Amino acid sequence: MDAVLRAGGEVVPLEQAEAIVYFGNDDPEEIRSMLHERIRWVQLPAAGIEKWADAGVIAEHPVFTAATGSYGMAVAEHALAMMLSAARDLHRLAGAKCWGPNQTREFAGSTVAIVGCGGIGRTLIRLLQPFGCHILAVTDSGHVDGADRVVPRAAYRKVLPWADYVVMSAPATPGTRGMMGAPEFALMRPDAWLVNVARGGLVVTDDLVTAVREGVIGGAALDVTDPEPLPAGHPLWDLENVLITPHAANPRSSYWRGLAGRVTANVRHLGEGSPLEGRVSPAEGF
Repeated sequence: MDAVLRAGGEVVPLEQAEAIVYFGNDDPEEIRSMLHERIRWVQLPAAGIEKWADAGVIAEHPVFTAATGSYGMAVAEHALAMMLSAARDLHRLAGAKCWGPNQTREFAGSTVAIVGCGGIGRTLIRLLQPFGCHILAVTDSGHVDGADRVVPRAAYRKVLPWADYVVMSAPATPGTRGMMGAPEFALMRPDAWLVNVARGGLVVTDDLVTAVREGVIGGAALDVTDPEPLPAGHPLWDLENVLITPHAANPRSSYWRGLAGRVTANVRHLGEGSPLEGRVSPAEGF
């Protein structure tokens, strides 16, 4: 409510509203039931909008905006922490009960492939600058500041053999689902790590288990999984070179702060008649 009022908006009953700021139960049918002819715009709470896209809600008459870019710093920070943990073997050493061999490596100067260079990916590039990393960016958006090489998404496999770390920060769409599976892991270096802070469905989980277990890749750091939550007893829990966090890359404080900022900006834009931030493309699904 405060975010709306700060931008000069007014909070009114649904039947009088021209816009909806939604932070409910992630239920597409709930939003569909709220739509009426006066609604011009709907703000969704998440950066990923696959639930609403799959249900066809975003193809309906209002303009939909997502929180894309609002949580970039928090999630990029988590991705960096995961890479540092992998390089310094913290995933193993933190649970050790006796002195063991030093298997750590230096992170500075690493080659990092970032698959999906929206708000998270571009923020991560800035965070990596002090480490002197070589950046391979995968995006259809063209030039990326700070990247040593940029390739379109259709050519993402070309960068896999060169990367020490492959960071997944692409949106979940029909075109990206399962984009990292056995053929892609075979292209990666045997000491390379996969880092996923996007959506679990981008990775074929069974293929990932096999790739880590058989040493095809060095390991995986996952904030998201498929299925999610990852059930107890799943093979990923037992692999030494897998670091898992429970979809925690965006702390709740960052979530509410980022969403409030997006709402304030877009309420102001709506009143001014200017373009809304994070506008969703029904054709692209993000």
